[in-house]
Amino acid sequence: MAKQTIGQLAKVVRSKNAKPFRTTFDVIFSDEATYRRVVDQKVLTPEKIAALYKIDRSRITSFFEFPAGLAIKFTFRRGIKQGSIGDTDIYGCGQHAPLLDIEVD
Repeated sequence: MAKQTIGQLAKVVRSKNAKPFRTTFDVIFSDEATYRRVVDQKVLTPEKIAALYKIDRSRITSFFEFPAGLAIKFTFRRGIKQGSIGDTDIYGCGQHAPLLDIEVD
């Protein structure tokens, strides 16, 4: 099987604010086989997410796999308060983009 990306495999990949100090992410799949493929390969882990976003692992406040929803969900503390000077994404809705290019075997 050829490598594919999260962007190709997931039905939904999104990010949004979770109050002014956190951003939350959802990666949702259409079928159990694809969800299991990503989970079993440990494609997304708190450590990999921290490396991808160049943040300390301690900023990730929650990470969980949600089999009933075929989803992987996580939240991390923002580096800057929402709406502060220097905030480049006030709604947090563009922060999911780096996840799209992660390769899955």
